[in-house]
Amino acid sequence: MQQLEIFEIQSPCVGVCQSDTNGNCLGCYRTRDERLYWIQLESDVKRKIIKACAARKRRAETAKRKKNEPEQVNPQQSLWD
Repeated sequence: MQQLEIFEIQSPCVGVCQSDTNGNCLGCYRTRDERLYWIQLESDVKRKIIKACAARKRRAETAKRKKNEPEQVNPQQSLWD
């Protein structure tokens, strides 16, 4: 049985509206299809999408941090020192 929703789940759109190379929005991290069909989706699906967007955002931020971190090089020690 589906739970009755009192309040509509709002779109996670933050008004950035630019896509990355995978087609995910750089603002809300929804896919093209998720953005296109948002109005038609059931509330339980919308909740799952919002959770998936949060995970995509974490992965993107982690990848960005790793890209910006200087590479740590451990130089090989000399045998003569």
